Amino acid sequence: MKLVLKQPDDWHLHLRDREAMHSVLAHTAARFGRAIIMPNLRTPVTDTGAARDYRQRILDALPANAGFRPLMTLYLTDNTDAAEIIRAHESGYIHAVKLYPAGATTNSAAGVTRMENTWSALEAMQDCGMPLLVHGEVTAPEVDVFDREMVFIDKILEPLLRRFPTLKLVLEHITTRQGIEFVLRGGDQVAGTLTAHHLLLNRNAIFAGGIRPHHYCLPILKREAHREALLEAATGGNPKFFLGTDSAPHARHAKESACGCAGLYTSHAAIELYAEAFEQLDRLDRLEGFASVFGADFYGLPHNETQITLLKEDWQVPESYPLGSAELVPMRAGEVVHWRLGAQ
Repeated sequence: MKLVLKQPDDWHLHLRDREAMHSVLAHTAARFGRAIIMPNLRTPVTDTGAARDYRQRILDALPANAGFRPLMTLYLTDNTDAAEIIRAHESGYIHAVKLYPAGATTNSAAGVTRMENTWSALEAMQDCGMPLLVHGEVTAPEVDVFDREMVFIDKILEPLLRRFPTLKLVLEHITTRQGIEFVLRGGDQVAGTLTAHHLLLNRNAIFAGGIRPHHYCLPILKREAHREALLEAATGGNPKFFLGTDSAPHARHAKESACGCAGLYTSHAAIELYAEAFEQLDRLDRLEGFASVFGADFYGLPHNETQITLLKEDWQVPESYPLGSAELVPMRAGEVVHWRLGAQ
């Protein structure tokens, strides 16, 4: 079997920086025409100048003749002001602003502590049409880790949209039925991204035969009923849902430790893993819309003119990939992926 798709885009990607970025960028560039680049570097990308410089480092690291285009974002903080939002919007290369609740995930210590601190920035974003990309989890220790997305929707997102009713908003890496329902209730300016790992795995994968640190991510994998809701949303043909891998490279030693990092690396087989998910419901005919059309339409960008080919062929994922001087364990390490990217 063969699938030919308009070249897809990744609307949520972590590339890291410097040596680590050089190690992983080719995987994304081989599959995707564009990607929304997350700004949570060790020194967060909080202003337009830093985004410009980071973008140039990405372009400089691309393989020869790669047509990949990085779409930059700003990291929202308590101190982001309206003037910075306007500069970002006028830059032409910054396409969104990312909300990390402080302490929610990797490199989020500089994130937002109180939403009230962001009102002026959000008003400017609403006025100019700049999307807010949301890591939707509360961080209060009394909230169960499996409930953090649901509580965030109730306590933060619903009031936020009442205050800013025309703000473009993407609930990223949705993991619950409640997240799907939130997006469906919202207007055309509300959308959601779905990862391959949340479509293919439930929370049992973290504990299969022992603790599996390479299946630990945030938001954490949820019950099977939630996975089924995500899969139905992804394959249902609704343009409010589109592809965002949240692929997050971490060194093996940082994952396999007493306090391991959150994140799965999927860029090595991203579109292939989504094909597996869509095949589960016999909806491969809807993969192109999800992967190549709906996200571009939401961001007001043209569809890619190039194409990729997927072949129904098994291949074995390497046990690891280099990550600078360290080692990266990808999703399905040493196991089989059932679709292969054809020669471009």
